[in-house]
Amino acid sequence: MKLHRLFIGLLCFASCSSWAALTRVTDTDSLTLALGKAQDGDTIVLATAVYNGSFSVTQSIHLKGEAGATLDAQRQGSALIVEAAKVIIEGLNIRHWGRDLYYRDAGILLQQGADNVLITANRLEGDGFGIYGEHINAPEILANSISGNGAIYVLDRGDGIYLKHVTAPQIHNNQLIFVRDGVYLESVNHSRISENQFTKLQYGIHYMYTQTDEAWQNQAIAVDGGYALMSSTDIYLHHNRVNQARDFGILLNITESCHVQANSVSNIHNPKGTVELGNEGKGIFIYAAQNNRIEDNEFSHSDTGISMAMGGEKNRLWRNRIVANQTQVKYVGDAQLEWSYQGQGNYWSQYQGWDLDSDGIGDLVHRPNDSLDKLFWLYPEAKLLMESPVVLLLRWVERQFQPQATSGISDSFPLMRWGEPAQVDGVSR
Repeated sequence: MKLHRLFIGLLCFASCSSWAALTRVTDTDSLTLALGKAQDGDTIVLATAVYNGSFSVTQSIHLKGEAGATLDAQRQGSALIVEAAKVIIEGLNIRHWGRDLYYRDAGILLQQGADNVLITANRLEGDGFGIYGEHINAPEILANSISGNGAIYVLDRGDGIYLKHVTAPQIHNNQLIFVRDGVYLESVNHSRISENQFTKLQYGIHYMYTQTDEAWQNQAIAVDGGYALMSSTDIYLHHNRVNQARDFGILLNITESCHVQANSVSNIHNPKGTVELGNEGKGIFIYAAQNNRIEDNEFSHSDTGISMAMGGEKNRLWRNRIVANQTQVKYVGDAQLEWSYQGQGNYWSQYQGWDLDSDGIGDLVHRPNDSLDKLFWLYPEAKLLMESPVVLLLRWVERQFQPQATSGISDSFPLMRWGEPAQVDGVSR
């Protein structure tokens, strides 16, 4: 009996060893042959060489490149097409795929069924999509460098990472430059995105029709917009940075039940924009968004700190730092809004009240978009007089003799000190 079991064990070991073959390839023909013969569990190692053409992965294998191993699609179609689940793509240079966005030309194209794929430590450079996936589950995209073509108009480029109808993607520690959107998600749920760097592109992360997502510790520099949350619900956006954007740092457009916390947004400036035309740079732009929580963020040194319009009133804002923006708040609407919660408002760098009881809360209600602010929108040159004794006197007289405000923003508990962002224990919900 024992000999019988030993024989069975050796047979299984031999079978398993045959299932997990290791093949090293050195040129295009040997790579094509190895991919055609590969079985689930195999590893194909690409030696340092250039492999020309488009390649398909139809089995659950590990495709690993030695230093300098390069797939070159010769500007036609997609470089690597993945049709199997549990594929690992590691350490490859991938370049020169096509630029036809209609046909989904991509460096790595994940077809339906390519679930639980790991894409790590690759360098992709091309005109179309960097990584494109649709109708798949749980891809992991880790520590890749994805570069588009800066000579192409930004809207004609492919996105760095494009995912549609995808469940639970993990996207971490990637660097993306010269693409359209760094990460574009459509009809996605339970995504987790962290510690990516976005430079010289349209939007760092672009959510469309997504739900139950989280993004943290990402950085967007020199982009059109930082993080665009559009027609989505239950996104937790926290501890991200945006600097030197043109249009906005954070956009909430028809979003609901999102939590925007402890993000740093600064230097959002459109050199061709004006507040009166509405195309100035905005720290955060809240447009027809409902029931969102916005707390502990910094919006500073921008054309407009906070801009709200088109039914974006039902949101809660508190403990934010609104600092040194040319226009602190622009609100287009006729409702009376209170921007505080549980006795805590926001820190306003231009607040001119006092704190006689030293509780850290200003004794005077702050109204950041009173009639004088609206005058400054129309006549920006008048801002030179903002801190003059005459303007201060006009504001005091307005508060003393006007009836209770019926529209606009009020902060009944303005913070006197510039607090630090809240620390959030853990990074996922």
